[in-house]
Amino acid sequence: MISRVKILAFDADDTLWNNETFFREAEKEFFYIMKDYLDAEALRDKLYQIEVGNLDIYGYGIKSFILSMIETASAVTNNQLPGNITKNILDIARQMLHKPVELLDGVEETLDALAGKYKMIIATKGDLLDQQRKLKKSNLAKYFDHVEIMTDKQTSDYENLLHIIQTDPAHFFMTGNSLKSDILPVLELGGYAMHVPYHTTWLHEEATEPSTHNNFYKGSQITDLLGVLT
Repeated sequence: MISRVKILAFDADDTLWNNETFFREAEKEFFYIMKDYLDAEALRDKLYQIEVGNLDIYGYGIKSFILSMIETASAVTNNQLPGNITKNILDIARQMLHKPVELLDGVEETLDALAGKYKMIIATKGDLLDQQRKLKKSNLAKYFDHVEIMTDKQTSDYENLLHIIQTDPAHFFMTGNSLKSDILPVLELGGYAMHVPYHTTWLHEEATEPSTHNNFYKGSQITDLLGVLT
């Protein structure tokens, strides 16, 4: 029963604040500066292939993304990558790291309503420094009892998180925008989860919705969580 829930966990990127949009904008810049070497569609496929291949080495986040861009550009230019293109790619990285933190609709309203009623945590993945920067700029840290920046969000990673916060899956409720990373692993462990889709999703995060699972909920925005919990 939902009344058993004691801990509310929230993904950060594209659940609390805007993020994926910046990656898509950066890709367009990358395609433009590489337009003399390969068309955008082929370049997108090549970049994605290299990104996924690098996840076990670099993990997730902007730095991993930029290293994959440089590797892609080097491959496309037959290891003859001009210095000015390398500089342009690094400029894209700096721009991404200085993007404003824009809260999504209803985030602060929802956290305000739930504050004090549950133990609340952030469970997100990505680059440690960048995620810490965004949390600080968001002014949301006051709502959370614990922040876990994970290298990945597979079932074993959630098992480790539950061990750290000393709770049972039956008391744990996760809210996030990624079915693959935020929803399916938690359901597999016996926890509760609500999917709040973002308007754009990285291909690697796509998965089939577990619509018939008893512990699965779906909302159109984060404020829908209030209706689930009350």
